[in-house]
Amino acid sequence: MKRRAMRVLGVVFIGLGAGGCGYHVAGHGQDALPKTIHVIAVPAIENDTKAFKIEQRLTAATIHEFLARTKYKVVSDPNDADAVLTGKVLTLEILPLLFQTPTATTQTEQATAMIVNMKCEVTLTERDNEKVLYHTDNFVFRNEYQLATSGQNATSPTTRGNVEEIFQESDPAFQRMAQDFAARLVAAVTENY
Repeated sequence: MKRRAMRVLGVVFIGLGAGGCGYHVAGHGQDALPKTIHVIAVPAIENDTKAFKIEQRLTAATIHEFLARTKYKVVSDPNDADAVLTGKVLTLEILPLLFQTPTATTQTEQATAMIVNMKCEVTLTERDNEKVLYHTDNFVFRNEYQLATSGQNATSPTTRGNVEEIFQESDPAFQRMAQDFAARLVAAVTENY
């Protein structure tokens, strides 16, 4: 019995010692950016897709995430910053994922959830010396979202053919997607993953 208690205590102490080995939760870890960076410029993200106003929502969400989750001041003019974050949405694919079967009132099959696949190019550059602090041309964002149905603020049924039309600026899923994207982007840039 005494040996078993010693083993348990040994495992506990090893676990406590390993807890300080530098592991951290994404979004809450050490900042990997140089200490000279205090102000980051976030100009409008470019949009190479046909998605209407996605660049505006992603830019606003990214600025909000920097302000809410980091110590950095954010500006839009690169001349007023220590570093500049540029981004471009390269591809956006919105696919229906789940459907509600037709009922006596709906008469058509309605999409209730969809999956978003987005690929972006992202670069964070130190302004004074043009040193690239972070770059990827393959920042992939993928997530699932529930759509508002006709009883939840949707203006028309979401069918297989119009999922992309419904998933627009007015849909709450669009706002959640922008927030989720920004959280992952800011974590990637500041923690250098």
